[in-house]
Amino acid sequence: MCGILLTVGDAFCADFDAALATLKSRGPDASEVLTHGDAQLGHARLAVIDIDGGRQPMTAANGRLAMVYNGEIYNFAALRRELEAAGRAFSTRSDSEVLLTGYLHWGEAVVEKLDGMFAFAIHDRNDGSVFLARDRLGIKPLFWGEHAGGLVAASTLAPFFALTTFPKRLDAEGLRDYLAFQTPLAPRTLVRDIRALPPGGCLRWTPGSGAATRQWWTIPDATERAPDHEALVAETDRLLAQAVKDQLVADVPLGAFLSGGIDSSLVVHYMAQSGARPLKTFSVRFAEAGFDESPAARAVAERYGTEHHVLDAPQLTADTLAAALADLDQPLADPAYVPTWALSRLTRQHVTVALSGDGGDELFGGYPRFLDIADRHPDSTAKRLLRAMLKHGLAPASLTRRALTGADLLLYRRVELGDYPGSRKDLRRYLAPELATACRPQATLELWRELASRHGGYDRGALLRADLWTYLSENCLAKTDRASMAHGLEVRVPLLANALQDRMLRLPASVHFDSGGGKALLRALARRHLPEAVWNREKHGFSVPLRTNYGGPWREWCDARIASAPLHAPWLATGPLTALWQEARQGKGNVRLMYTFAVLLAWLENHPLELT
Repeated sequence: MCGILLTVGDAFCADFDAALATLKSRGPDASEVLTHGDAQLGHARLAVIDIDGGRQPMTAANGRLAMVYNGEIYNFAALRRELEAAGRAFSTRSDSEVLLTGYLHWGEAVVEKLDGMFAFAIHDRNDGSVFLARDRLGIKPLFWGEHAGGLVAASTLAPFFALTTFPKRLDAEGLRDYLAFQTPLAPRTLVRDIRALPPGGCLRWTPGSGAATRQWWTIPDATERAPDHEALVAETDRLLAQAVKDQLVADVPLGAFLSGGIDSSLVVHYMAQSGARPLKTFSVRFAEAGFDESPAARAVAERYGTEHHVLDAPQLTADTLAAALADLDQPLADPAYVPTWALSRLTRQHVTVALSGDGGDELFGGYPRFLDIADRHPDSTAKRLLRAMLKHGLAPASLTRRALTGADLLLYRRVELGDYPGSRKDLRRYLAPELATACRPQATLELWRELASRHGGYDRGALLRADLWTYLSENCLAKTDRASMAHGLEVRVPLLANALQDRMLRLPASVHFDSGGGKALLRALARRHLPEAVWNREKHGFSVPLRTNYGGPWREWCDARIASAPLHAPWLATGPLTALWQEARQGKGNVRLMYTFAVLLAWLENHPLELT
């Protein structure tokens, strides 16, 4: 696991070392640079597999290709045997060499053979071209941008800010997505000239011609009928056990995040079943009952005899909040980022690699919102009349939600702000008029809409699939990646192994839902393997009690952020923003939206953007 940087062109040479230094936390073990033709490649390494032999940047045997790579390829041993049978030779035990040799042998098609999490850049000295690729679901990040006839690619946005010649201008549509969805959605970022390579995407850049992107993998539709439930539960049991076993490969100590929920608890079960020893687990304990899952986590730890470590949430002070947000390369307003960041700091004191239960809700239908499909909200004469009255200004805009039906109502519930003039979710009320127009509010969640439509509309299967390349990749996985890599901790997500994706996405979404709600397969496995304290209770989200913190440890910090808004974000409407904070500090109003603005303002203090 590492941080990677590639630049092509003279414009970036002077600042290359400073840009690479921004990735040090992602790779604290080594930092190396290679000049390869007109390209510079930099690698900050967290050594996990083949500690002595897996150094990067890595060049192919003939010297034509050079690569920097971030991730883990879990099937690299099988691929190595296949390549050796084809006559390819190896000098290390690393998955990095398998990836580079595979590219030399199969070309761009190598990505289709990889089972793992990855983001990489390969430079070809013969024609000056660059190939970039990101894993199926975007577990690992990769950003790119063109300037002055050259190219920059990096693990995060941080290196771009260290390149003095690279433009830093606000992307109005990236801001819109952030305010709607709490994170920018690939390919947009908060910076106009920087793009995120989408999950399952790759890019070919050539001098003079520029970049051409494509999807090397797309989310499949269901193609099979639902099999017998018990048989599918048994098959899922086998697939999960194998996925966890495959992801235990490492030459460094491993552990696991253990929230006490079904997903992370099952991961610990399969780790124990695979003989992982010593088995170390890590969790957060909250004082508020609605947020605390530590009793369930303790029950799992006791069942499997783990060495269990607990972080007390009262330690999440304003200083912790500020330090955690300072490690974000772009705003991410999921409050769970802060405890994940603190938990990663604790975990890194004991292990280098941790397994987590990320992906369980998205791939196995765990969110209550998946139960809320478009057909549950039919149109009616009353709703049509109300829409007509709203259109002609004969009804207050506050009634907007009551006029919506079907997919429009689902989308309204999905966003914090959007194209809802005059309503409480009106994006325009928080922005200066010129920026509100540039944001194109009518295109709010454009990608999410397109994904849902591509997969059949707004039934459960479509909703689940739309979340994979939006909420999962750009929120959940980004949160875990940034929080963990801020401390040089590698986090693996076995519930998203290729075999599980391939099996679950071929099946109709109905296999995940029964009379008890969603995640039927994992709940069945939990009843089979885990203590009752895990599965016989209401679902908890992993988050922070914002109302409590606004009135307590975070109050002065938030006061300062709101006061700084005219300086760092003069294009925000300070009146509505101040009113939002006045309500939030009393535990009222939309506390989640308040957090979205606080994170944005904190980020802009360290990353000023031009508005042009």
